[in-house]
Amino acid sequence: MVLHYLIVKTQWDTILKFAMPASSLCDAHNNCAEKCFKYISQDDWVTSGKLGSRDAVLVFRTNILNPKTRKTLLETTPEQMKLTNVEATSSQSGVVLEKALSSAICKTNATSGQAYVSVEKSLNRNPVKKLHGSFSSCDTSVSSDGDETMQYNEKKPRVQQKNLNSAIVEIEDNLNKESGYNSIPASQFNTGSNSSEEDQEASSEEDKECGINMPAHQLQITYKFIQTETKLLRKIFNVHGLTEVQGESNFNLLWTGVHMKLDTLRNLALYQRVNHFPRSYELTRKDRLYKNIERMQHLRGMKHFDIVPQSFILPLESRDLLFAHNKHRGPWIVKPAASSRGRGIFIVNSPDQIPQDEQVLVSKYIVDPLCIDGHKCDLRVYVLVTSFDPLIIYLYEEGIVRLATVRYDRNADNLWNPCMHLCNYSINKYHSDYIRSSDAQDEDVGHKWTLSALLRHLKLQGCDTHLLMLNIEDLIIKAVLACAQTIISACRMFVPNANNCFELYGFDILIDNTLKPWLLEVNLSPSMGVDSPLDTKVKACLITDLLTCVGIPAFSPEMRSHYNSKSSQIRSSSCHRQEEQRILRSARLQYTRRGGFVRIFPTDDTMQRYGHFLDSANGIPISTPNVQGQAFQTLITQHNYNQMLHSNLYCLGSRCLKDDNCQENRIRQYERALETDSEIPFLKKQIVEKCEEEGRRLRKQLLKKIGSGSTLTHFQARQTFSLYLESVLRRLTQDPKDSHEKIILKFLNRYGGGVKPPVLFRNTQNISKARSAMVAKLLGDFLELYKRDTEAYVDSFDHFGMIPTSAYSLFLMHAQESDLEAVLSHHTNITGIMPFLYNRCGLSVPPTPPIPSGLHGFLRALPAMVSASGLSRDVSKYDGYFKSCDKNLVDMHDISLRSRSTRDFK
Repeated sequence: MVLHYLIVKTQWDTILKFAMPASSLCDAHNNCAEKCFKYISQDDWVTSGKLGSRDAVLVFRTNILNPKTRKTLLETTPEQMKLTNVEATSSQSGVVLEKALSSAICKTNATSGQAYVSVEKSLNRNPVKKLHGSFSSCDTSVSSDGDETMQYNEKKPRVQQKNLNSAIVEIEDNLNKESGYNSIPASQFNTGSNSSEEDQEASSEEDKECGINMPAHQLQITYKFIQTETKLLRKIFNVHGLTEVQGESNFNLLWTGVHMKLDTLRNLALYQRVNHFPRSYELTRKDRLYKNIERMQHLRGMKHFDIVPQSFILPLESRDLLFAHNKHRGPWIVKPAASSRGRGIFIVNSPDQIPQDEQVLVSKYIVDPLCIDGHKCDLRVYVLVTSFDPLIIYLYEEGIVRLATVRYDRNADNLWNPCMHLCNYSINKYHSDYIRSSDAQDEDVGHKWTLSALLRHLKLQGCDTHLLMLNIEDLIIKAVLACAQTIISACRMFVPNANNCFELYGFDILIDNTLKPWLLEVNLSPSMGVDSPLDTKVKACLITDLLTCVGIPAFSPEMRSHYNSKSSQIRSSSCHRQEEQRILRSARLQYTRRGGFVRIFPTDDTMQRYGHFLDSANGIPISTPNVQGQAFQTLITQHNYNQMLHSNLYCLGSRCLKDDNCQENRIRQYERALETDSEIPFLKKQIVEKCEEEGRRLRKQLLKKIGSGSTLTHFQARQTFSLYLESVLRRLTQDPKDSHEKIILKFLNRYGGGVKPPVLFRNTQNISKARSAMVAKLLGDFLELYKRDTEAYVDSFDHFGMIPTSAYSLFLMHAQESDLEAVLSHHTNITGIMPFLYNRCGLSVPPTPPIPSGLHGFLRALPAMVSASGLSRDVSKYDGYFKSCDKNLVDMHDISLRSRSTRDFK
């Protein structure tokens, strides 16, 4: 009976061992049999040192996101505790088990594959997809003699699902033959894709229940969020045992979507980590990034830093822009200096079409981009910087390729169309033709591909992908070098410990038709939102590998009490040798747990290629003239940590790491498909089934209450208005033939705020889908800000004369668009107030307009609810568009019959 339980436990452990993620830190394959017995032990979730040591950090894995894996952990952990003594005395049985495991593992290692099983199967195939099925989901490295070799980064060859099941069956057979005991059928341990909805979905309570068994929970490791997307991040933190806190300083990890406060940085303890460096805006603000690169162009030569299109900051450089335009005519792309997600971006054919009363960055538009089946595309690659002095940069092996929804056309009449010229997902997702990949294994389907799929596509076309990726690495390194000097200075002034800060940047890169990469912008906090299985796979692996690579110290509360920001200041001039040893040890440990990250600085040739950009005395990138540089050098110690690190890593003869991080291995890692060892479920937002009959019944009750004198609170009114606009947004996205775009644009224009209609938005023929997508994008931006403001109006209890919260919540659950519109219209007409837009005591509240009866009457009256006198200055300049909008609509038929000359970009 004891051996029977031991067999069951071994089978479970075998399944989990094969399900190790891409960032696994376990030993080589020949030690897999031994590791199977310790999967639940703390050593599998802590690395770089024993638990309790100063170097110990937490391990994060994607396979723990799989509900089946979590369930297995919860079920087997108590059994392991009971069998601890049995394992110590069952040496003979252990030999049998180890032999069976070794036999199965050797056979499964002979094949490569991928254990990832998607939740959904793709039902649609996009016309832009050209190579689906041309490549396997996991490319195996092949040496010159054709033999199969180990993958780069010492990652284990992935085991296909069928190989995993056959391995378990073989273990059973061997156990039955050699021990004479019956074992549980392997079918009960199947980890395939036939899991039910309940298995795929997991609540936060289940996540936390799983996290209780993790070392992070026992060590009371905590995290804190500030203004960031939290769905995927929170799930990963919870299942690994981290606990969320709200306090000011009692956190181990702070993840924020905005720049750090200097007071927070100054008081960081040795064990605390934050996901931003001070003054990162030097790299992430569009105007600062360009100015820093332009400074390097003047200082080091244009040929070395020709990585961004020619740009000008307006209105300061308006004359320079006019001179450049007269010399080389062509379209220009206009971007707000500090915006994101494509907001406020438009393209003009002449500088006189650009507003002159706000600061914008105007860049030369690249008119010959790389296209996939006629669709423009750009790249989002993820860059991790763990240190600026010495400079340590990693590029994640997988990125996202974003395709525009509308086929690219150089005709100048199409400049207005963002779904043709901009590849941002936040814009194109509203187009009715946008296709999402419904299967994470389909990496070249729809309008979002993976970087590896694009590289394999280009390689099949005969393109030099090796040179392309080396140029992308070069672009990233030079962009960081151009901005590093100021960031290093800020780190030395405000960051008390060398390992406190790390940063994940989102580099947006455009490739032209000559395969030259151009840097478009760098994102401070790249989106961690997931809306498809492909997104989930890439970003989940990215985050877990990031957290493991950075290293969250596995400090107990007692250890943390001994470390604070005052007791461990960095880089004292009296301990130079100790600091060098710390830097070298930290870099080596970090590299061993890098997972899917590829270190691109330092490499074996970085000092040869970039050494002349660094100061010879201190190794700091020089981006200012000597006079200013001397003032900067007085703030830092004169130690060249970049040279020291490179010398110790690459100039020590037999200890050299060239074979491990050479160009060939890096390129091979970029081109292979992202490897995941277990299913990562794509958790859709649960949609409650609405009952139309129930919605109509509740609507009648509410209308009767409103007629009897009851009123909506500000929160209820804003909730209703928000849901109503969501319904309108859904119609715009799904039914582009709708004619309400002008009404919505008028409302957004009058309301002002952060939503700005583009300057060049013309009504031409056959643009209904793109037009609706553009309006939907503006409405989506408005809704995001509106919902954020609504949080301040939450009703803590029911007031006299208001509709009960529980009854109103039930109505909102089942209400259709017509129900919401009826309640808003009736409430506005009866009360004469508009709490969904204004406070009751506002001095500039316009009179309530008459609301037409019938369907969409409330929507038609919406623009009149905003006072025209209250137009903000930055929005009122667009009012000229609306005066001509009606005429354009009327003349649509005439325009379609008129012959038009096609003007190409010069």
